[in-house]
Amino acid sequence: MGETTTAVYVPTDDEPFMNERQKAYFRAKLLDWKNDILREARETLESLAQENANHPDLADRASSETDRSIELRARDRQRKLISKIDSALFRIEDGTYGFCEETGEPISLKRLSARPIATLSIEAQERHERREKVYRDE
Repeated sequence: MGETTTAVYVPTDDEPFMNERQKAYFRAKLLDWKNDILREARETLESLAQENANHPDLADRASSETDRSIELRARDRQRKLISKIDSALFRIEDGTYGFCEETGEPISLKRLSARPIATLSIEAQERHERREKVYRDE
């Protein structure tokens, strides 16, 4: 009886682009993502430390070293992703978040919801990828 259903806010095109509510929504989304990555990294480090303690055998340790190498690459990707998230959070604060770096036009809310670190509109991203492909193919 006393239950209240709180509607989950989802940004829409009917409201002013990057109003305070949208900024708060994307800030929370970015911070949640960053916290998930950091938690995952902590759990991985604890797991690696535990594995090393459990592998006195040389072959097991070699296998563990391979796992560690894979893990270090994953951590490098995580670091780069956190850097992009931090950059997006900074853009929210300075008022440039959600606008294409190339055209200055708003990036679609659908794209930002799917990839909140996006800095290019879909059209600009596609142009960018086509240029990269041309350079790769030469």
